[in-house]
Amino acid sequence: MSQITKDAAYNAVDPTDFPAMLNPARYGTRSTAFDKIISATHDHFWDPLDKKYIDFDTPFDISAKTILPPEFFAVFHTRIGDRMSEAQKIEFANQSTRWQLSAILHGEQGALALSASLCHILRDPGAQEYAANQTREEARHVTAFAAYIKSRWGTPLPCGATLQNLLTDIVGSNEVYKKIVGMQMLVEGLAMGAFATLYQKSQDPLLVRLCQLVMTDEAFHHKFGKIWADRTIPKLSPEEHNLVEDWAAQCFQTLLFNLVNAEQMQVVYQSVGIDWQEARAAIMEAFTDDDRREGMKQSANIFRVLIKTLLNAGIITDRTRAFYAMYVDMDELKREGDRMVGDAIAEEGIRYLQTINFGDRSRSESLLAAE
Repeated sequence: MSQITKDAAYNAVDPTDFPAMLNPARYGTRSTAFDKIISATHDHFWDPLDKKYIDFDTPFDISAKTILPPEFFAVFHTRIGDRMSEAQKIEFANQSTRWQLSAILHGEQGALALSASLCHILRDPGAQEYAANQTREEARHVTAFAAYIKSRWGTPLPCGATLQNLLTDIVGSNEVYKKIVGMQMLVEGLAMGAFATLYQKSQDPLLVRLCQLVMTDEAFHHKFGKIWADRTIPKLSPEEHNLVEDWAAQCFQTLLFNLVNAEQMQVVYQSVGIDWQEARAAIMEAFTDDDRREGMKQSANIFRVLIKTLLNAGIITDRTRAFYAMYVDMDELKREGDRMVGDAIAEEGIRYLQTINFGDRSRSESLLAAE
């Protein structure tokens, strides 16, 4: 097992070496890097099974209304969309949303498994406690998205091959850098962009509330990856940095070109009697790389959020900058600073949770400033 470790907080052992966790000296070497994040846990606690936080019995007629607005669905703006009836469009839009939310559910399951796997390999007690804490929070996300999908459709759709392969690779890896870059930065960054978009655009108030509650947790998970980057990236050798940078670019490219294409969504097209290959051809006719770049100008665009995450972490250098610059203005991203699109939404959500969890008790410090 080859580890790229520059800070003792991320030292790891082989997952089968449990006796290493019983070393008496280990218990006295706890890092303080994650204490503020761990201590803030109670401030953003919520229970998906308690209706005072969220009520999954809230109705929404998916036969009459779309959960997401029509502009979300590229096929509507093609020759295929021109011949679809209004009822077909509603069915397709909501089945497509079902597919997207099922992917999020599978991603949350991946995050749960990965966090648990970090508990098996992180030697530092503080890092291990943080990982255990995140495992608990990811478990409630799985419960919550499963409950939402059940309330709207009954069951989730299968995981797409691209996402399944990526999650399997990350969860199964024993290399800490792959787990943290892959999950805490790329997948969590993808999630933050997706949740921000759903929060801003969804026409279902229940989904809006769910996304905000989940973002109150994800903002802290994202910070775990940022702490790793701050303590690791500047100390990498050129060879090590190239390894991390190339792997991140490979993951990004895989997600960009495969995550939401028609082939991945065959089950959705079949549900409304559309041939996915014809749909893919029609979308390619109607949309160009220029259209993709235009879409990435939106602050909540999921791939734009990913690029900003990698750029702020110092993972993108001149070696790969041109690749990402094909899609976004890198100088503009740099000028935006460290604030992420979901931070303000998460902060508002935390204030909402405080009114439930602590009554009128207020706190003066900014909880999301925890480092």
